[in-house]
Parts: sequence; C-alpha cells; structure tokens
Amino acid sequence: MTVGIEEVMLPEEQLIGRTFTDEDRELLRSYDGLIDGLAELFGKHCEVVLHSLENLHESVIKIANGFNTGRNEGAPITDLALRMLKDIENTGQDYTQSYFARSRTGALMKSSTIAIRNSDKQVIGLICINLHINAPFHEFVAEFFPTPQQVERQSPETFANSVEELVAQTVDNTIDEINRDPTVANNAKNRFIVTQLFEKGIFDIKDSINLVADKLNISKHTVYLYIRQRKQGEDENE
Repeated sequence: MTVGIEEVMLPEEQLIGRTFTDEDRELLRSYDGLIDGLAELFGKHCEVVLHSLENLHESVIKIANGFNTGRNEGAPITDLALRMLKDIENTGQDYTQSYFARSRTGALMKSSTIAIRNSDKQVIGLICINLHINAPFHEFVAEFFPTPQQVERQSPETFANSVEELVAQTVDNTIDEINRDPTVANNAKNRFIVTQLFEKGIFDIKDSINLVADKLNISKHTVYLYIRQRKQGEDENE
C-alpha cells in the first residue's frame, strides 16, 4: 500500500477524542515496554509511537526515536494515523498493510499501524511503527549485527515445540556446559547441572522436576535435594 501524501498534523478543531475508563488508560500504559522493546530491536532509525485516542490533541503518550519525525510525547495525532484508524475500523482488522509516507522533515518512511482494543473490542489506541528508509544503508544494517561485546555476551536460546522438548534441550545444553568445565568433578556433575537449571528458571515449568530426573537418571527426590541446597545457599548469602 502506498500513500502519496505527506503525513501532517491536523488542526486542533478537527480533533475529537473518545471517552476512556481507568481500565482503558491502564491497558494503554501496559504497552510502554513494548514500544521501547521494538525500538531497541530495530534500532535508532525505527520510530515507534503509542497513540491514545482519548485526547487527539495530545495523542502521543509514548514515543521512541521520535527524532525521526521531530515529535515528542504530547504531540497530536496525524491525518495519516486517522486514515489508518478508519481503515482498521472499516475492515475489522487489527492492523494495516504496510504503507509509505513522508514525514514533516521529508524523510521517507515505511510504516505499519496496529490497533489496541479494550475489553469491549473498541479501538482505544494505535501503535505506529515507522522505518526511516532514507537512512544511510550501512547505518541501518549495522543495527542488526552484534558488536564484539555483544557477541561475547550472547546466550543460546532454545526454540522448542513442546515443554518436554524445551526441558530436554535445556538439560542437554547444560550437560554440555558442565562437561566442558574441568573444575567440576564427575560425582558432582548432576548437582551442578540441577543448580544451573535452577538458575535458568527451568523448574518454573510444570512437571520439569520429573523430566529432569528422568533425563539425568536420578530420582526426583535427589533433584529436590539439590534445589533445596541451592536455595539455602541463596538464603545464607542474603
């Protein structure tokens, strides 16, 4: 979808908001972390905006990388955002197709708009994601590659199709980690493995105790013992 007009701010007399409840406001504020997280993921050339439809004069209640369009929190909604809202309401979808537009600064943006609905299925907010595609290509691409420091800190992530697979893969990875550690004696490896799994939060998963016990060929009581010892160590250090 291509929008051939510049995105502009609307005159205040054209802006009429909606009636909100405290629940609506709380729901919108729960998206603050998502706004920052998306901006962190896509980098500085991605502007992410959270609009509240309660007060269209100051609809921007959260914005990350707002320098891309020269906006701050408290800015009004734009004509283009209102057009996307109409499209969403007319189609019943919760998002728009991606589209192109130019900001006030002349930057070409590839954008998408996502609706936030309350418990009554009413649209109360919008998340607008704007990629500044006029940015220097090397700067844009650099956002998606790790720095040497980030490479050193990177941790493997297990993508599984079931809880059993997640636990099994995490146990296998932890066994490999412990086996590569020459300071861990053979008769202490199971205890170290259980301790590492505890620190990774694997025991927050239901039935993981039994799954780990079967994987390590030890009793679940032994697993509980190692976990208690780990927790006691935490209590002693507090």
